[in-house]
Amino acid sequence: MLIVLPQLIVGGIATGMLYALIALSMTVVYRATTIVNFGHGDLVMAGAYAIFVFTAGLALPFLPALLLAAGLLFLLGFGLHRLLMQPIMSGPHLSLAMMALAAGNVLRGAARLEWGNETLALARPYAQTSFLLGQTVFTMDDIVTTGAVLLLLLALFCVLHLTPAGKIIQAVFQSQRGAALVGINVNAFHGVMWGTGAALGAIGGALLALTVTLSPDIGVWTLLRAFAAMTLGGFGSLGGAVIGGILLGVMEKLLGFYVSTAFIDITAYVVTILVLLVRPQGLFGRPAARRI
Repeated sequence: MLIVLPQLIVGGIATGMLYALIALSMTVVYRATTIVNFGHGDLVMAGAYAIFVFTAGLALPFLPALLLAAGLLFLLGFGLHRLLMQPIMSGPHLSLAMMALAAGNVLRGAARLEWGNETLALARPYAQTSFLLGQTVFTMDDIVTTGAVLLLLLALFCVLHLTPAGKIIQAVFQSQRGAALVGINVNAFHGVMWGTGAALGAIGGALLALTVTLSPDIGVWTLLRAFAAMTLGGFGSLGGAVIGGILLGVMEKLLGFYVSTAFIDITAYVVTILVLLVRPQGLFGRPAARRI
């Protein structure tokens, strides 16, 4: 039984990297606006369908199609914030969550109206080969997914810590009121971060579409796993979102093999419940401060 452990870990890391990217895209929005976008899974779904349309419908190469899909979802995310979220930003968080959920349902309904229950698959832009290291098999899907997410994480780190734009982002993250006092347009910043989160989600959707068949409901289980990864890593923690996603992917594989295949579907629920009971702030989150 232990002989397959390295293989399970490799597969879990590759899957977890995808969860990490989607959780990170949600965390970017949460850090900027303190809103959990419950419609984010449907933005991931929209990104997957967008790249399918660009590659299968318009016959574009994969990389230009990916860039177009990310750009399209950036505009969609920016527009959702400007038209739907910003007018009610001063309202209760519940109304913001419900608006995000409603917008996601509209996107899902539009996809179902266009494609219904058709089984669609995105053609891989690379050969489906595999490599053997000892007794562990590395597939091209594992390598491409892990490599793409690592490159995105490196790019995001450079933007946040090495550029003037990153300093603005850090300032708004730390204090929106303080950022506004020094002349930063916080509303415009929120829109850009919603667009950035949607664009990252689109890239996650594209990578997801390489390994699963497309359906309008793929955003539902995607949202659940991203939410579990955020909960495990700690809400608002960018690094925590990444580590939480990887840990969740590995746990799904290990529990699914050694305990029951049912855990592949319920691990995210179990992790969310246990973390909220034992350590509500997650692995890297900070406990909420209380004033007495």
